[in-house]
Amino acid sequence: MELREFAEQVLFATSLEEKLRAPDSITDERPGIALVTPDAPSRPANLIFKPHAAGKSEFPGLHQLEKKSERGKLLHFFGNHELLATELMALVLLKFPDAPAAFRQGVFRTLKDEQEHTRLYIERMKSCGIEFGELPVSGYFWRCVSPMEHPIDYVSSLCLTFEQANLDFAGHFAKSFANIGDNETSDLLGKIYRDEIGHVAYGLKWFRRWKNPGENDWDAFCRVLKFPLSPQRAKGFSLNVEGRRAAGFDAQFIAEINVYSQSKGRTPSVFIFNPFAEGRIAEGKTFNPTKHQAQLARDLENLPQFLCRQDDIVLTSQKPSVEFLSRVKSAGFPLPEFVETKNVGDLKNRKLGSLRPWAWGPDSYELLKPIFASVTGEKRADEKRFNPKIAQLYSKTWSANFLRQIISSKLQEQVWLCGENEVGVAVNSVEEAFAAIAKIRARGHHKIVVKEAFGVAGSNAMRLFEPEILPPQLRWLENKFAQNRELVVEPWLERDLDFSAQLEMTANGLKLCGYTGLQCDARGQFVANFAESHHHKRIPAKIVSLFREPADISNRLLEFYGEVFAALEIELRKIDFTGPIGIDAFVYRAENGTVKLKPVVEINPRYTMGRVLVELMRQTFQNSFGSFRLVNAAQLRAEGFENFPAYAQMLAEKFPLQLEGEPLPRIREGALCLNDPATAQVCLAVFQVSRRAPEIRA
Repeated sequence: MELREFAEQVLFATSLEEKLRAPDSITDERPGIALVTPDAPSRPANLIFKPHAAGKSEFPGLHQLEKKSERGKLLHFFGNHELLATELMALVLLKFPDAPAAFRQGVFRTLKDEQEHTRLYIERMKSCGIEFGELPVSGYFWRCVSPMEHPIDYVSSLCLTFEQANLDFAGHFAKSFANIGDNETSDLLGKIYRDEIGHVAYGLKWFRRWKNPGENDWDAFCRVLKFPLSPQRAKGFSLNVEGRRAAGFDAQFIAEINVYSQSKGRTPSVFIFNPFAEGRIAEGKTFNPTKHQAQLARDLENLPQFLCRQDDIVLTSQKPSVEFLSRVKSAGFPLPEFVETKNVGDLKNRKLGSLRPWAWGPDSYELLKPIFASVTGEKRADEKRFNPKIAQLYSKTWSANFLRQIISSKLQEQVWLCGENEVGVAVNSVEEAFAAIAKIRARGHHKIVVKEAFGVAGSNAMRLFEPEILPPQLRWLENKFAQNRELVVEPWLERDLDFSAQLEMTANGLKLCGYTGLQCDARGQFVANFAESHHHKRIPAKIVSLFREPADISNRLLEFYGEVFAALEIELRKIDFTGPIGIDAFVYRAENGTVKLKPVVEINPRYTMGRVLVELMRQTFQNSFGSFRLVNAAQLRAEGFENFPAYAQMLAEKFPLQLEGEPLPRIREGALCLNDPATAQVCLAVFQVSRRAPEIRA
């Protein structure tokens, strides 16, 4: 029988008997002319592909395999996949008659294996009471592979994508069927797994022959695959490293595919770390971060990966290293897809769920504007993403006015609440500043802090502790007002401990995500925060313990913040704001020694390090405590380490990660670096989990 005649039989037969019949011997003397790809293979009526939206058959979950009927449904999926493989292999023989003879003979041998697999699946599903064709079947494989223009498209999409993924699926389900006592199906999947190693190895051999000689396997694979396929489709629930090694993949390819992520259907959200939104709001395009600030932003640019879900997209100047991502994945965190910021325009051709910058500001608006039209998961007018009303939320003046509104209501009846005298006052001239300072000092409060209404955290403030205003302090005030900056003047309060409430404003209202303790340095810049085991609904016990009040102070504080959140929701609805929002607060000592609460220090209409910690805590074992801290170069040297990799090595040895729980293990104890120590220049973010509350200094 001629190979072309056999391929036509497989592709165009309308009965399973013909499709699955193979000759004992074959010749390839008349390959014919190249076939124009048909819309679909010919099939029996009950196995014709169903439209995308019609009659979709649900993939059974593992927990359902105890039921014979559900096992039959699963085998029906697998049987259709094997039949599709035979049809696609017949198509490649007909589309590329001039391909090397050895390649065509290899396709023929593999096709016969796929025919056998299909027959075996049909037999097994019958034993489960399912007839092949009684459930709807998908043509997804056909739609993805059949447009191939060169044999390398075939080996990359079928052999190195779908068949590579089957190295994971066949092994996984072989164990699952064995666990429920279905050894016959387990043995069948074991056979298919072994065959699949050979099929993938065959595809890899020819892929290497056809790819660019100077390109490594991974880069070539990513380049050759055509949308909607991506390397994400080439792996299953967990990566079978042993099977890939047996198929001939090198260590680099295996490491890369292990950490690769891209959505396989869910519309992804897009995240980016842009910590200078307030600077851009205050100074416009003239704003330039300091060299240290810019490097800090580069060091931490991957942090949004801990805010998003698997398959979401994180924009970074450079993708994190495979070694770093492997460590993060081994800690149980799902990995997003990373796209370099310079390539943001490439996302215009993809459907996107939502846009989630660290902060909405002029910088993120400009960067993401080219892909606004691609967002299908949320309906927002472009001007509602960022506008002057939303910009005002970043102002410390807005926060001060909101706090004044809160404490002027019935809530000020609480003896542990600060009074209006502790609320900042906005000033716009030296004269107004002097008047505000004099008024505060006339009340007997000498220490004062002056802050820019807009500014990068902790870097735009001045403390006035001296008896008189010094010439440099006066010049600072004059310069700020000359630049049309608004300032906020308020009494300096002796803090005991800071904390924050992390929230999310949604279309359905303002939702609490959690509370975190907070440690800042003398300038008010973030150092660390901590989360207790019930952080998602309770204020940190360390905060509550500072109050010398009745035992129900915790509930009273929660009731109080419930009213604060309700008042804030009203304000956010007025300006149609949605997204992350954080409230910074602190407990302080009044002059008479009593403990007081300043419930709103700043309102941050953006992601914060506290929100990062709240999301990190999702991957911790129950009743665990967590801390998030930034280690800078000065701390590094003070602790006797020459560089960040050496510090990270110490953490790994002293605080090794310990995971517990099934089926998804979570962190019970240990430390994890959240950015790559190998590339960090000025800062290393560290997440540490323990069984007891961490020591955080006030």
